[in-house]
Amino acid sequence: MRSREVHLVRRPLGLPSLDDFRVVEVQVGEPAPGEVLVRNLFVSVDPYMRGRMRERKSYDPPYALGEAMMGGAVGRVVESRSEKFAPGDHVLSRLGWREAFRCAASDVTALGALRAPPSAYLGILGMPGMTAYVGLLGAASMKDGETVFVSGAAGAVGSAAGQIAKAKGCRVLGSAGGPDKVRYSEEIGFDFAFDYHAGKIRDQLRQGAPEGLDVYFDNVGGEHLQAAISSMRPFGRIALCGSISMYNDTEPTTGITNLARATGFGLTLRGFLTRHYEHMRGDFLRDMSAWLASGTVSYRETIREGIESAPEAFIGLFTGANVGKMVVRIADAT
Repeated sequence: MRSREVHLVRRPLGLPSLDDFRVVEVQVGEPAPGEVLVRNLFVSVDPYMRGRMRERKSYDPPYALGEAMMGGAVGRVVESRSEKFAPGDHVLSRLGWREAFRCAASDVTALGALRAPPSAYLGILGMPGMTAYVGLLGAASMKDGETVFVSGAAGAVGSAAGQIAKAKGCRVLGSAGGPDKVRYSEEIGFDFAFDYHAGKIRDQLRQGAPEGLDVYFDNVGGEHLQAAISSMRPFGRIALCGSISMYNDTEPTTGITNLARATGFGLTLRGFLTRHYEHMRGDFLRDMSAWLASGTVSYRETIREGIESAPEAFIGLFTGANVGKMVVRIADAT
């Protein structure tokens, strides 16, 4: 079987460009004993991938040049030589930006009877949804009725976090980049949403939460983090999920200047990865499935078509091109 995949061919400097990637055609052989042949339906593009494009030590190894971009993908088994899978089974993998691949059966996870469309397993029922869930309930120890601020409120993680906080009876504030994203944040239940381009973040936070914040879910870093620290109540908690505002910086940026407040107010700033809270996966799937079924939580996707569009879709994460989860459709899911 012929397949196309996207390789990283140059390490980006600043905002990635299309020239940093190349679409390559490869031959995918028949599965050997214990292997499966999978055709992808959707592949994921996620902000964390930017960090793996740098050649430096981190929680995941850097991408190798001249090899396919690794990341979340959901596909359907075409052929199986493993008793664990049959043709037609839907599977989740971390094998990334490819139209098709063969691998050991242990390298894919069976999705079983689908609770939602396949793409949802890359978003609200996948890594972004679980990130929001464990960030709030694990890292930030959010309690019912608290005041919660979520930056990047219209993104895949932020929109999920805001709705989870609302489901838990919290008052929720959100920041977003532009009036359309602010409106979307309001549509999904944020009590107060603001455009961070339209004024100082600190001032807008104080307008929305004059008595301060109990929890901040940080997707953005930089000025957002500094403003949130200045608005935290005593013993507030900050879940450090990401710093997308700084992922493409080429020079060191000015650090947070008000960390002394964290000492005086007894604040907790905790970085986290979903893998730190794997023990919460069952709770996440149970709760999120129920929230989706009841309409308590909804989700939106921005879909690009064809494996060749994956680089452009990825770059769009840093230029405001997505509302909700950005995914690339590889094949028809029907």
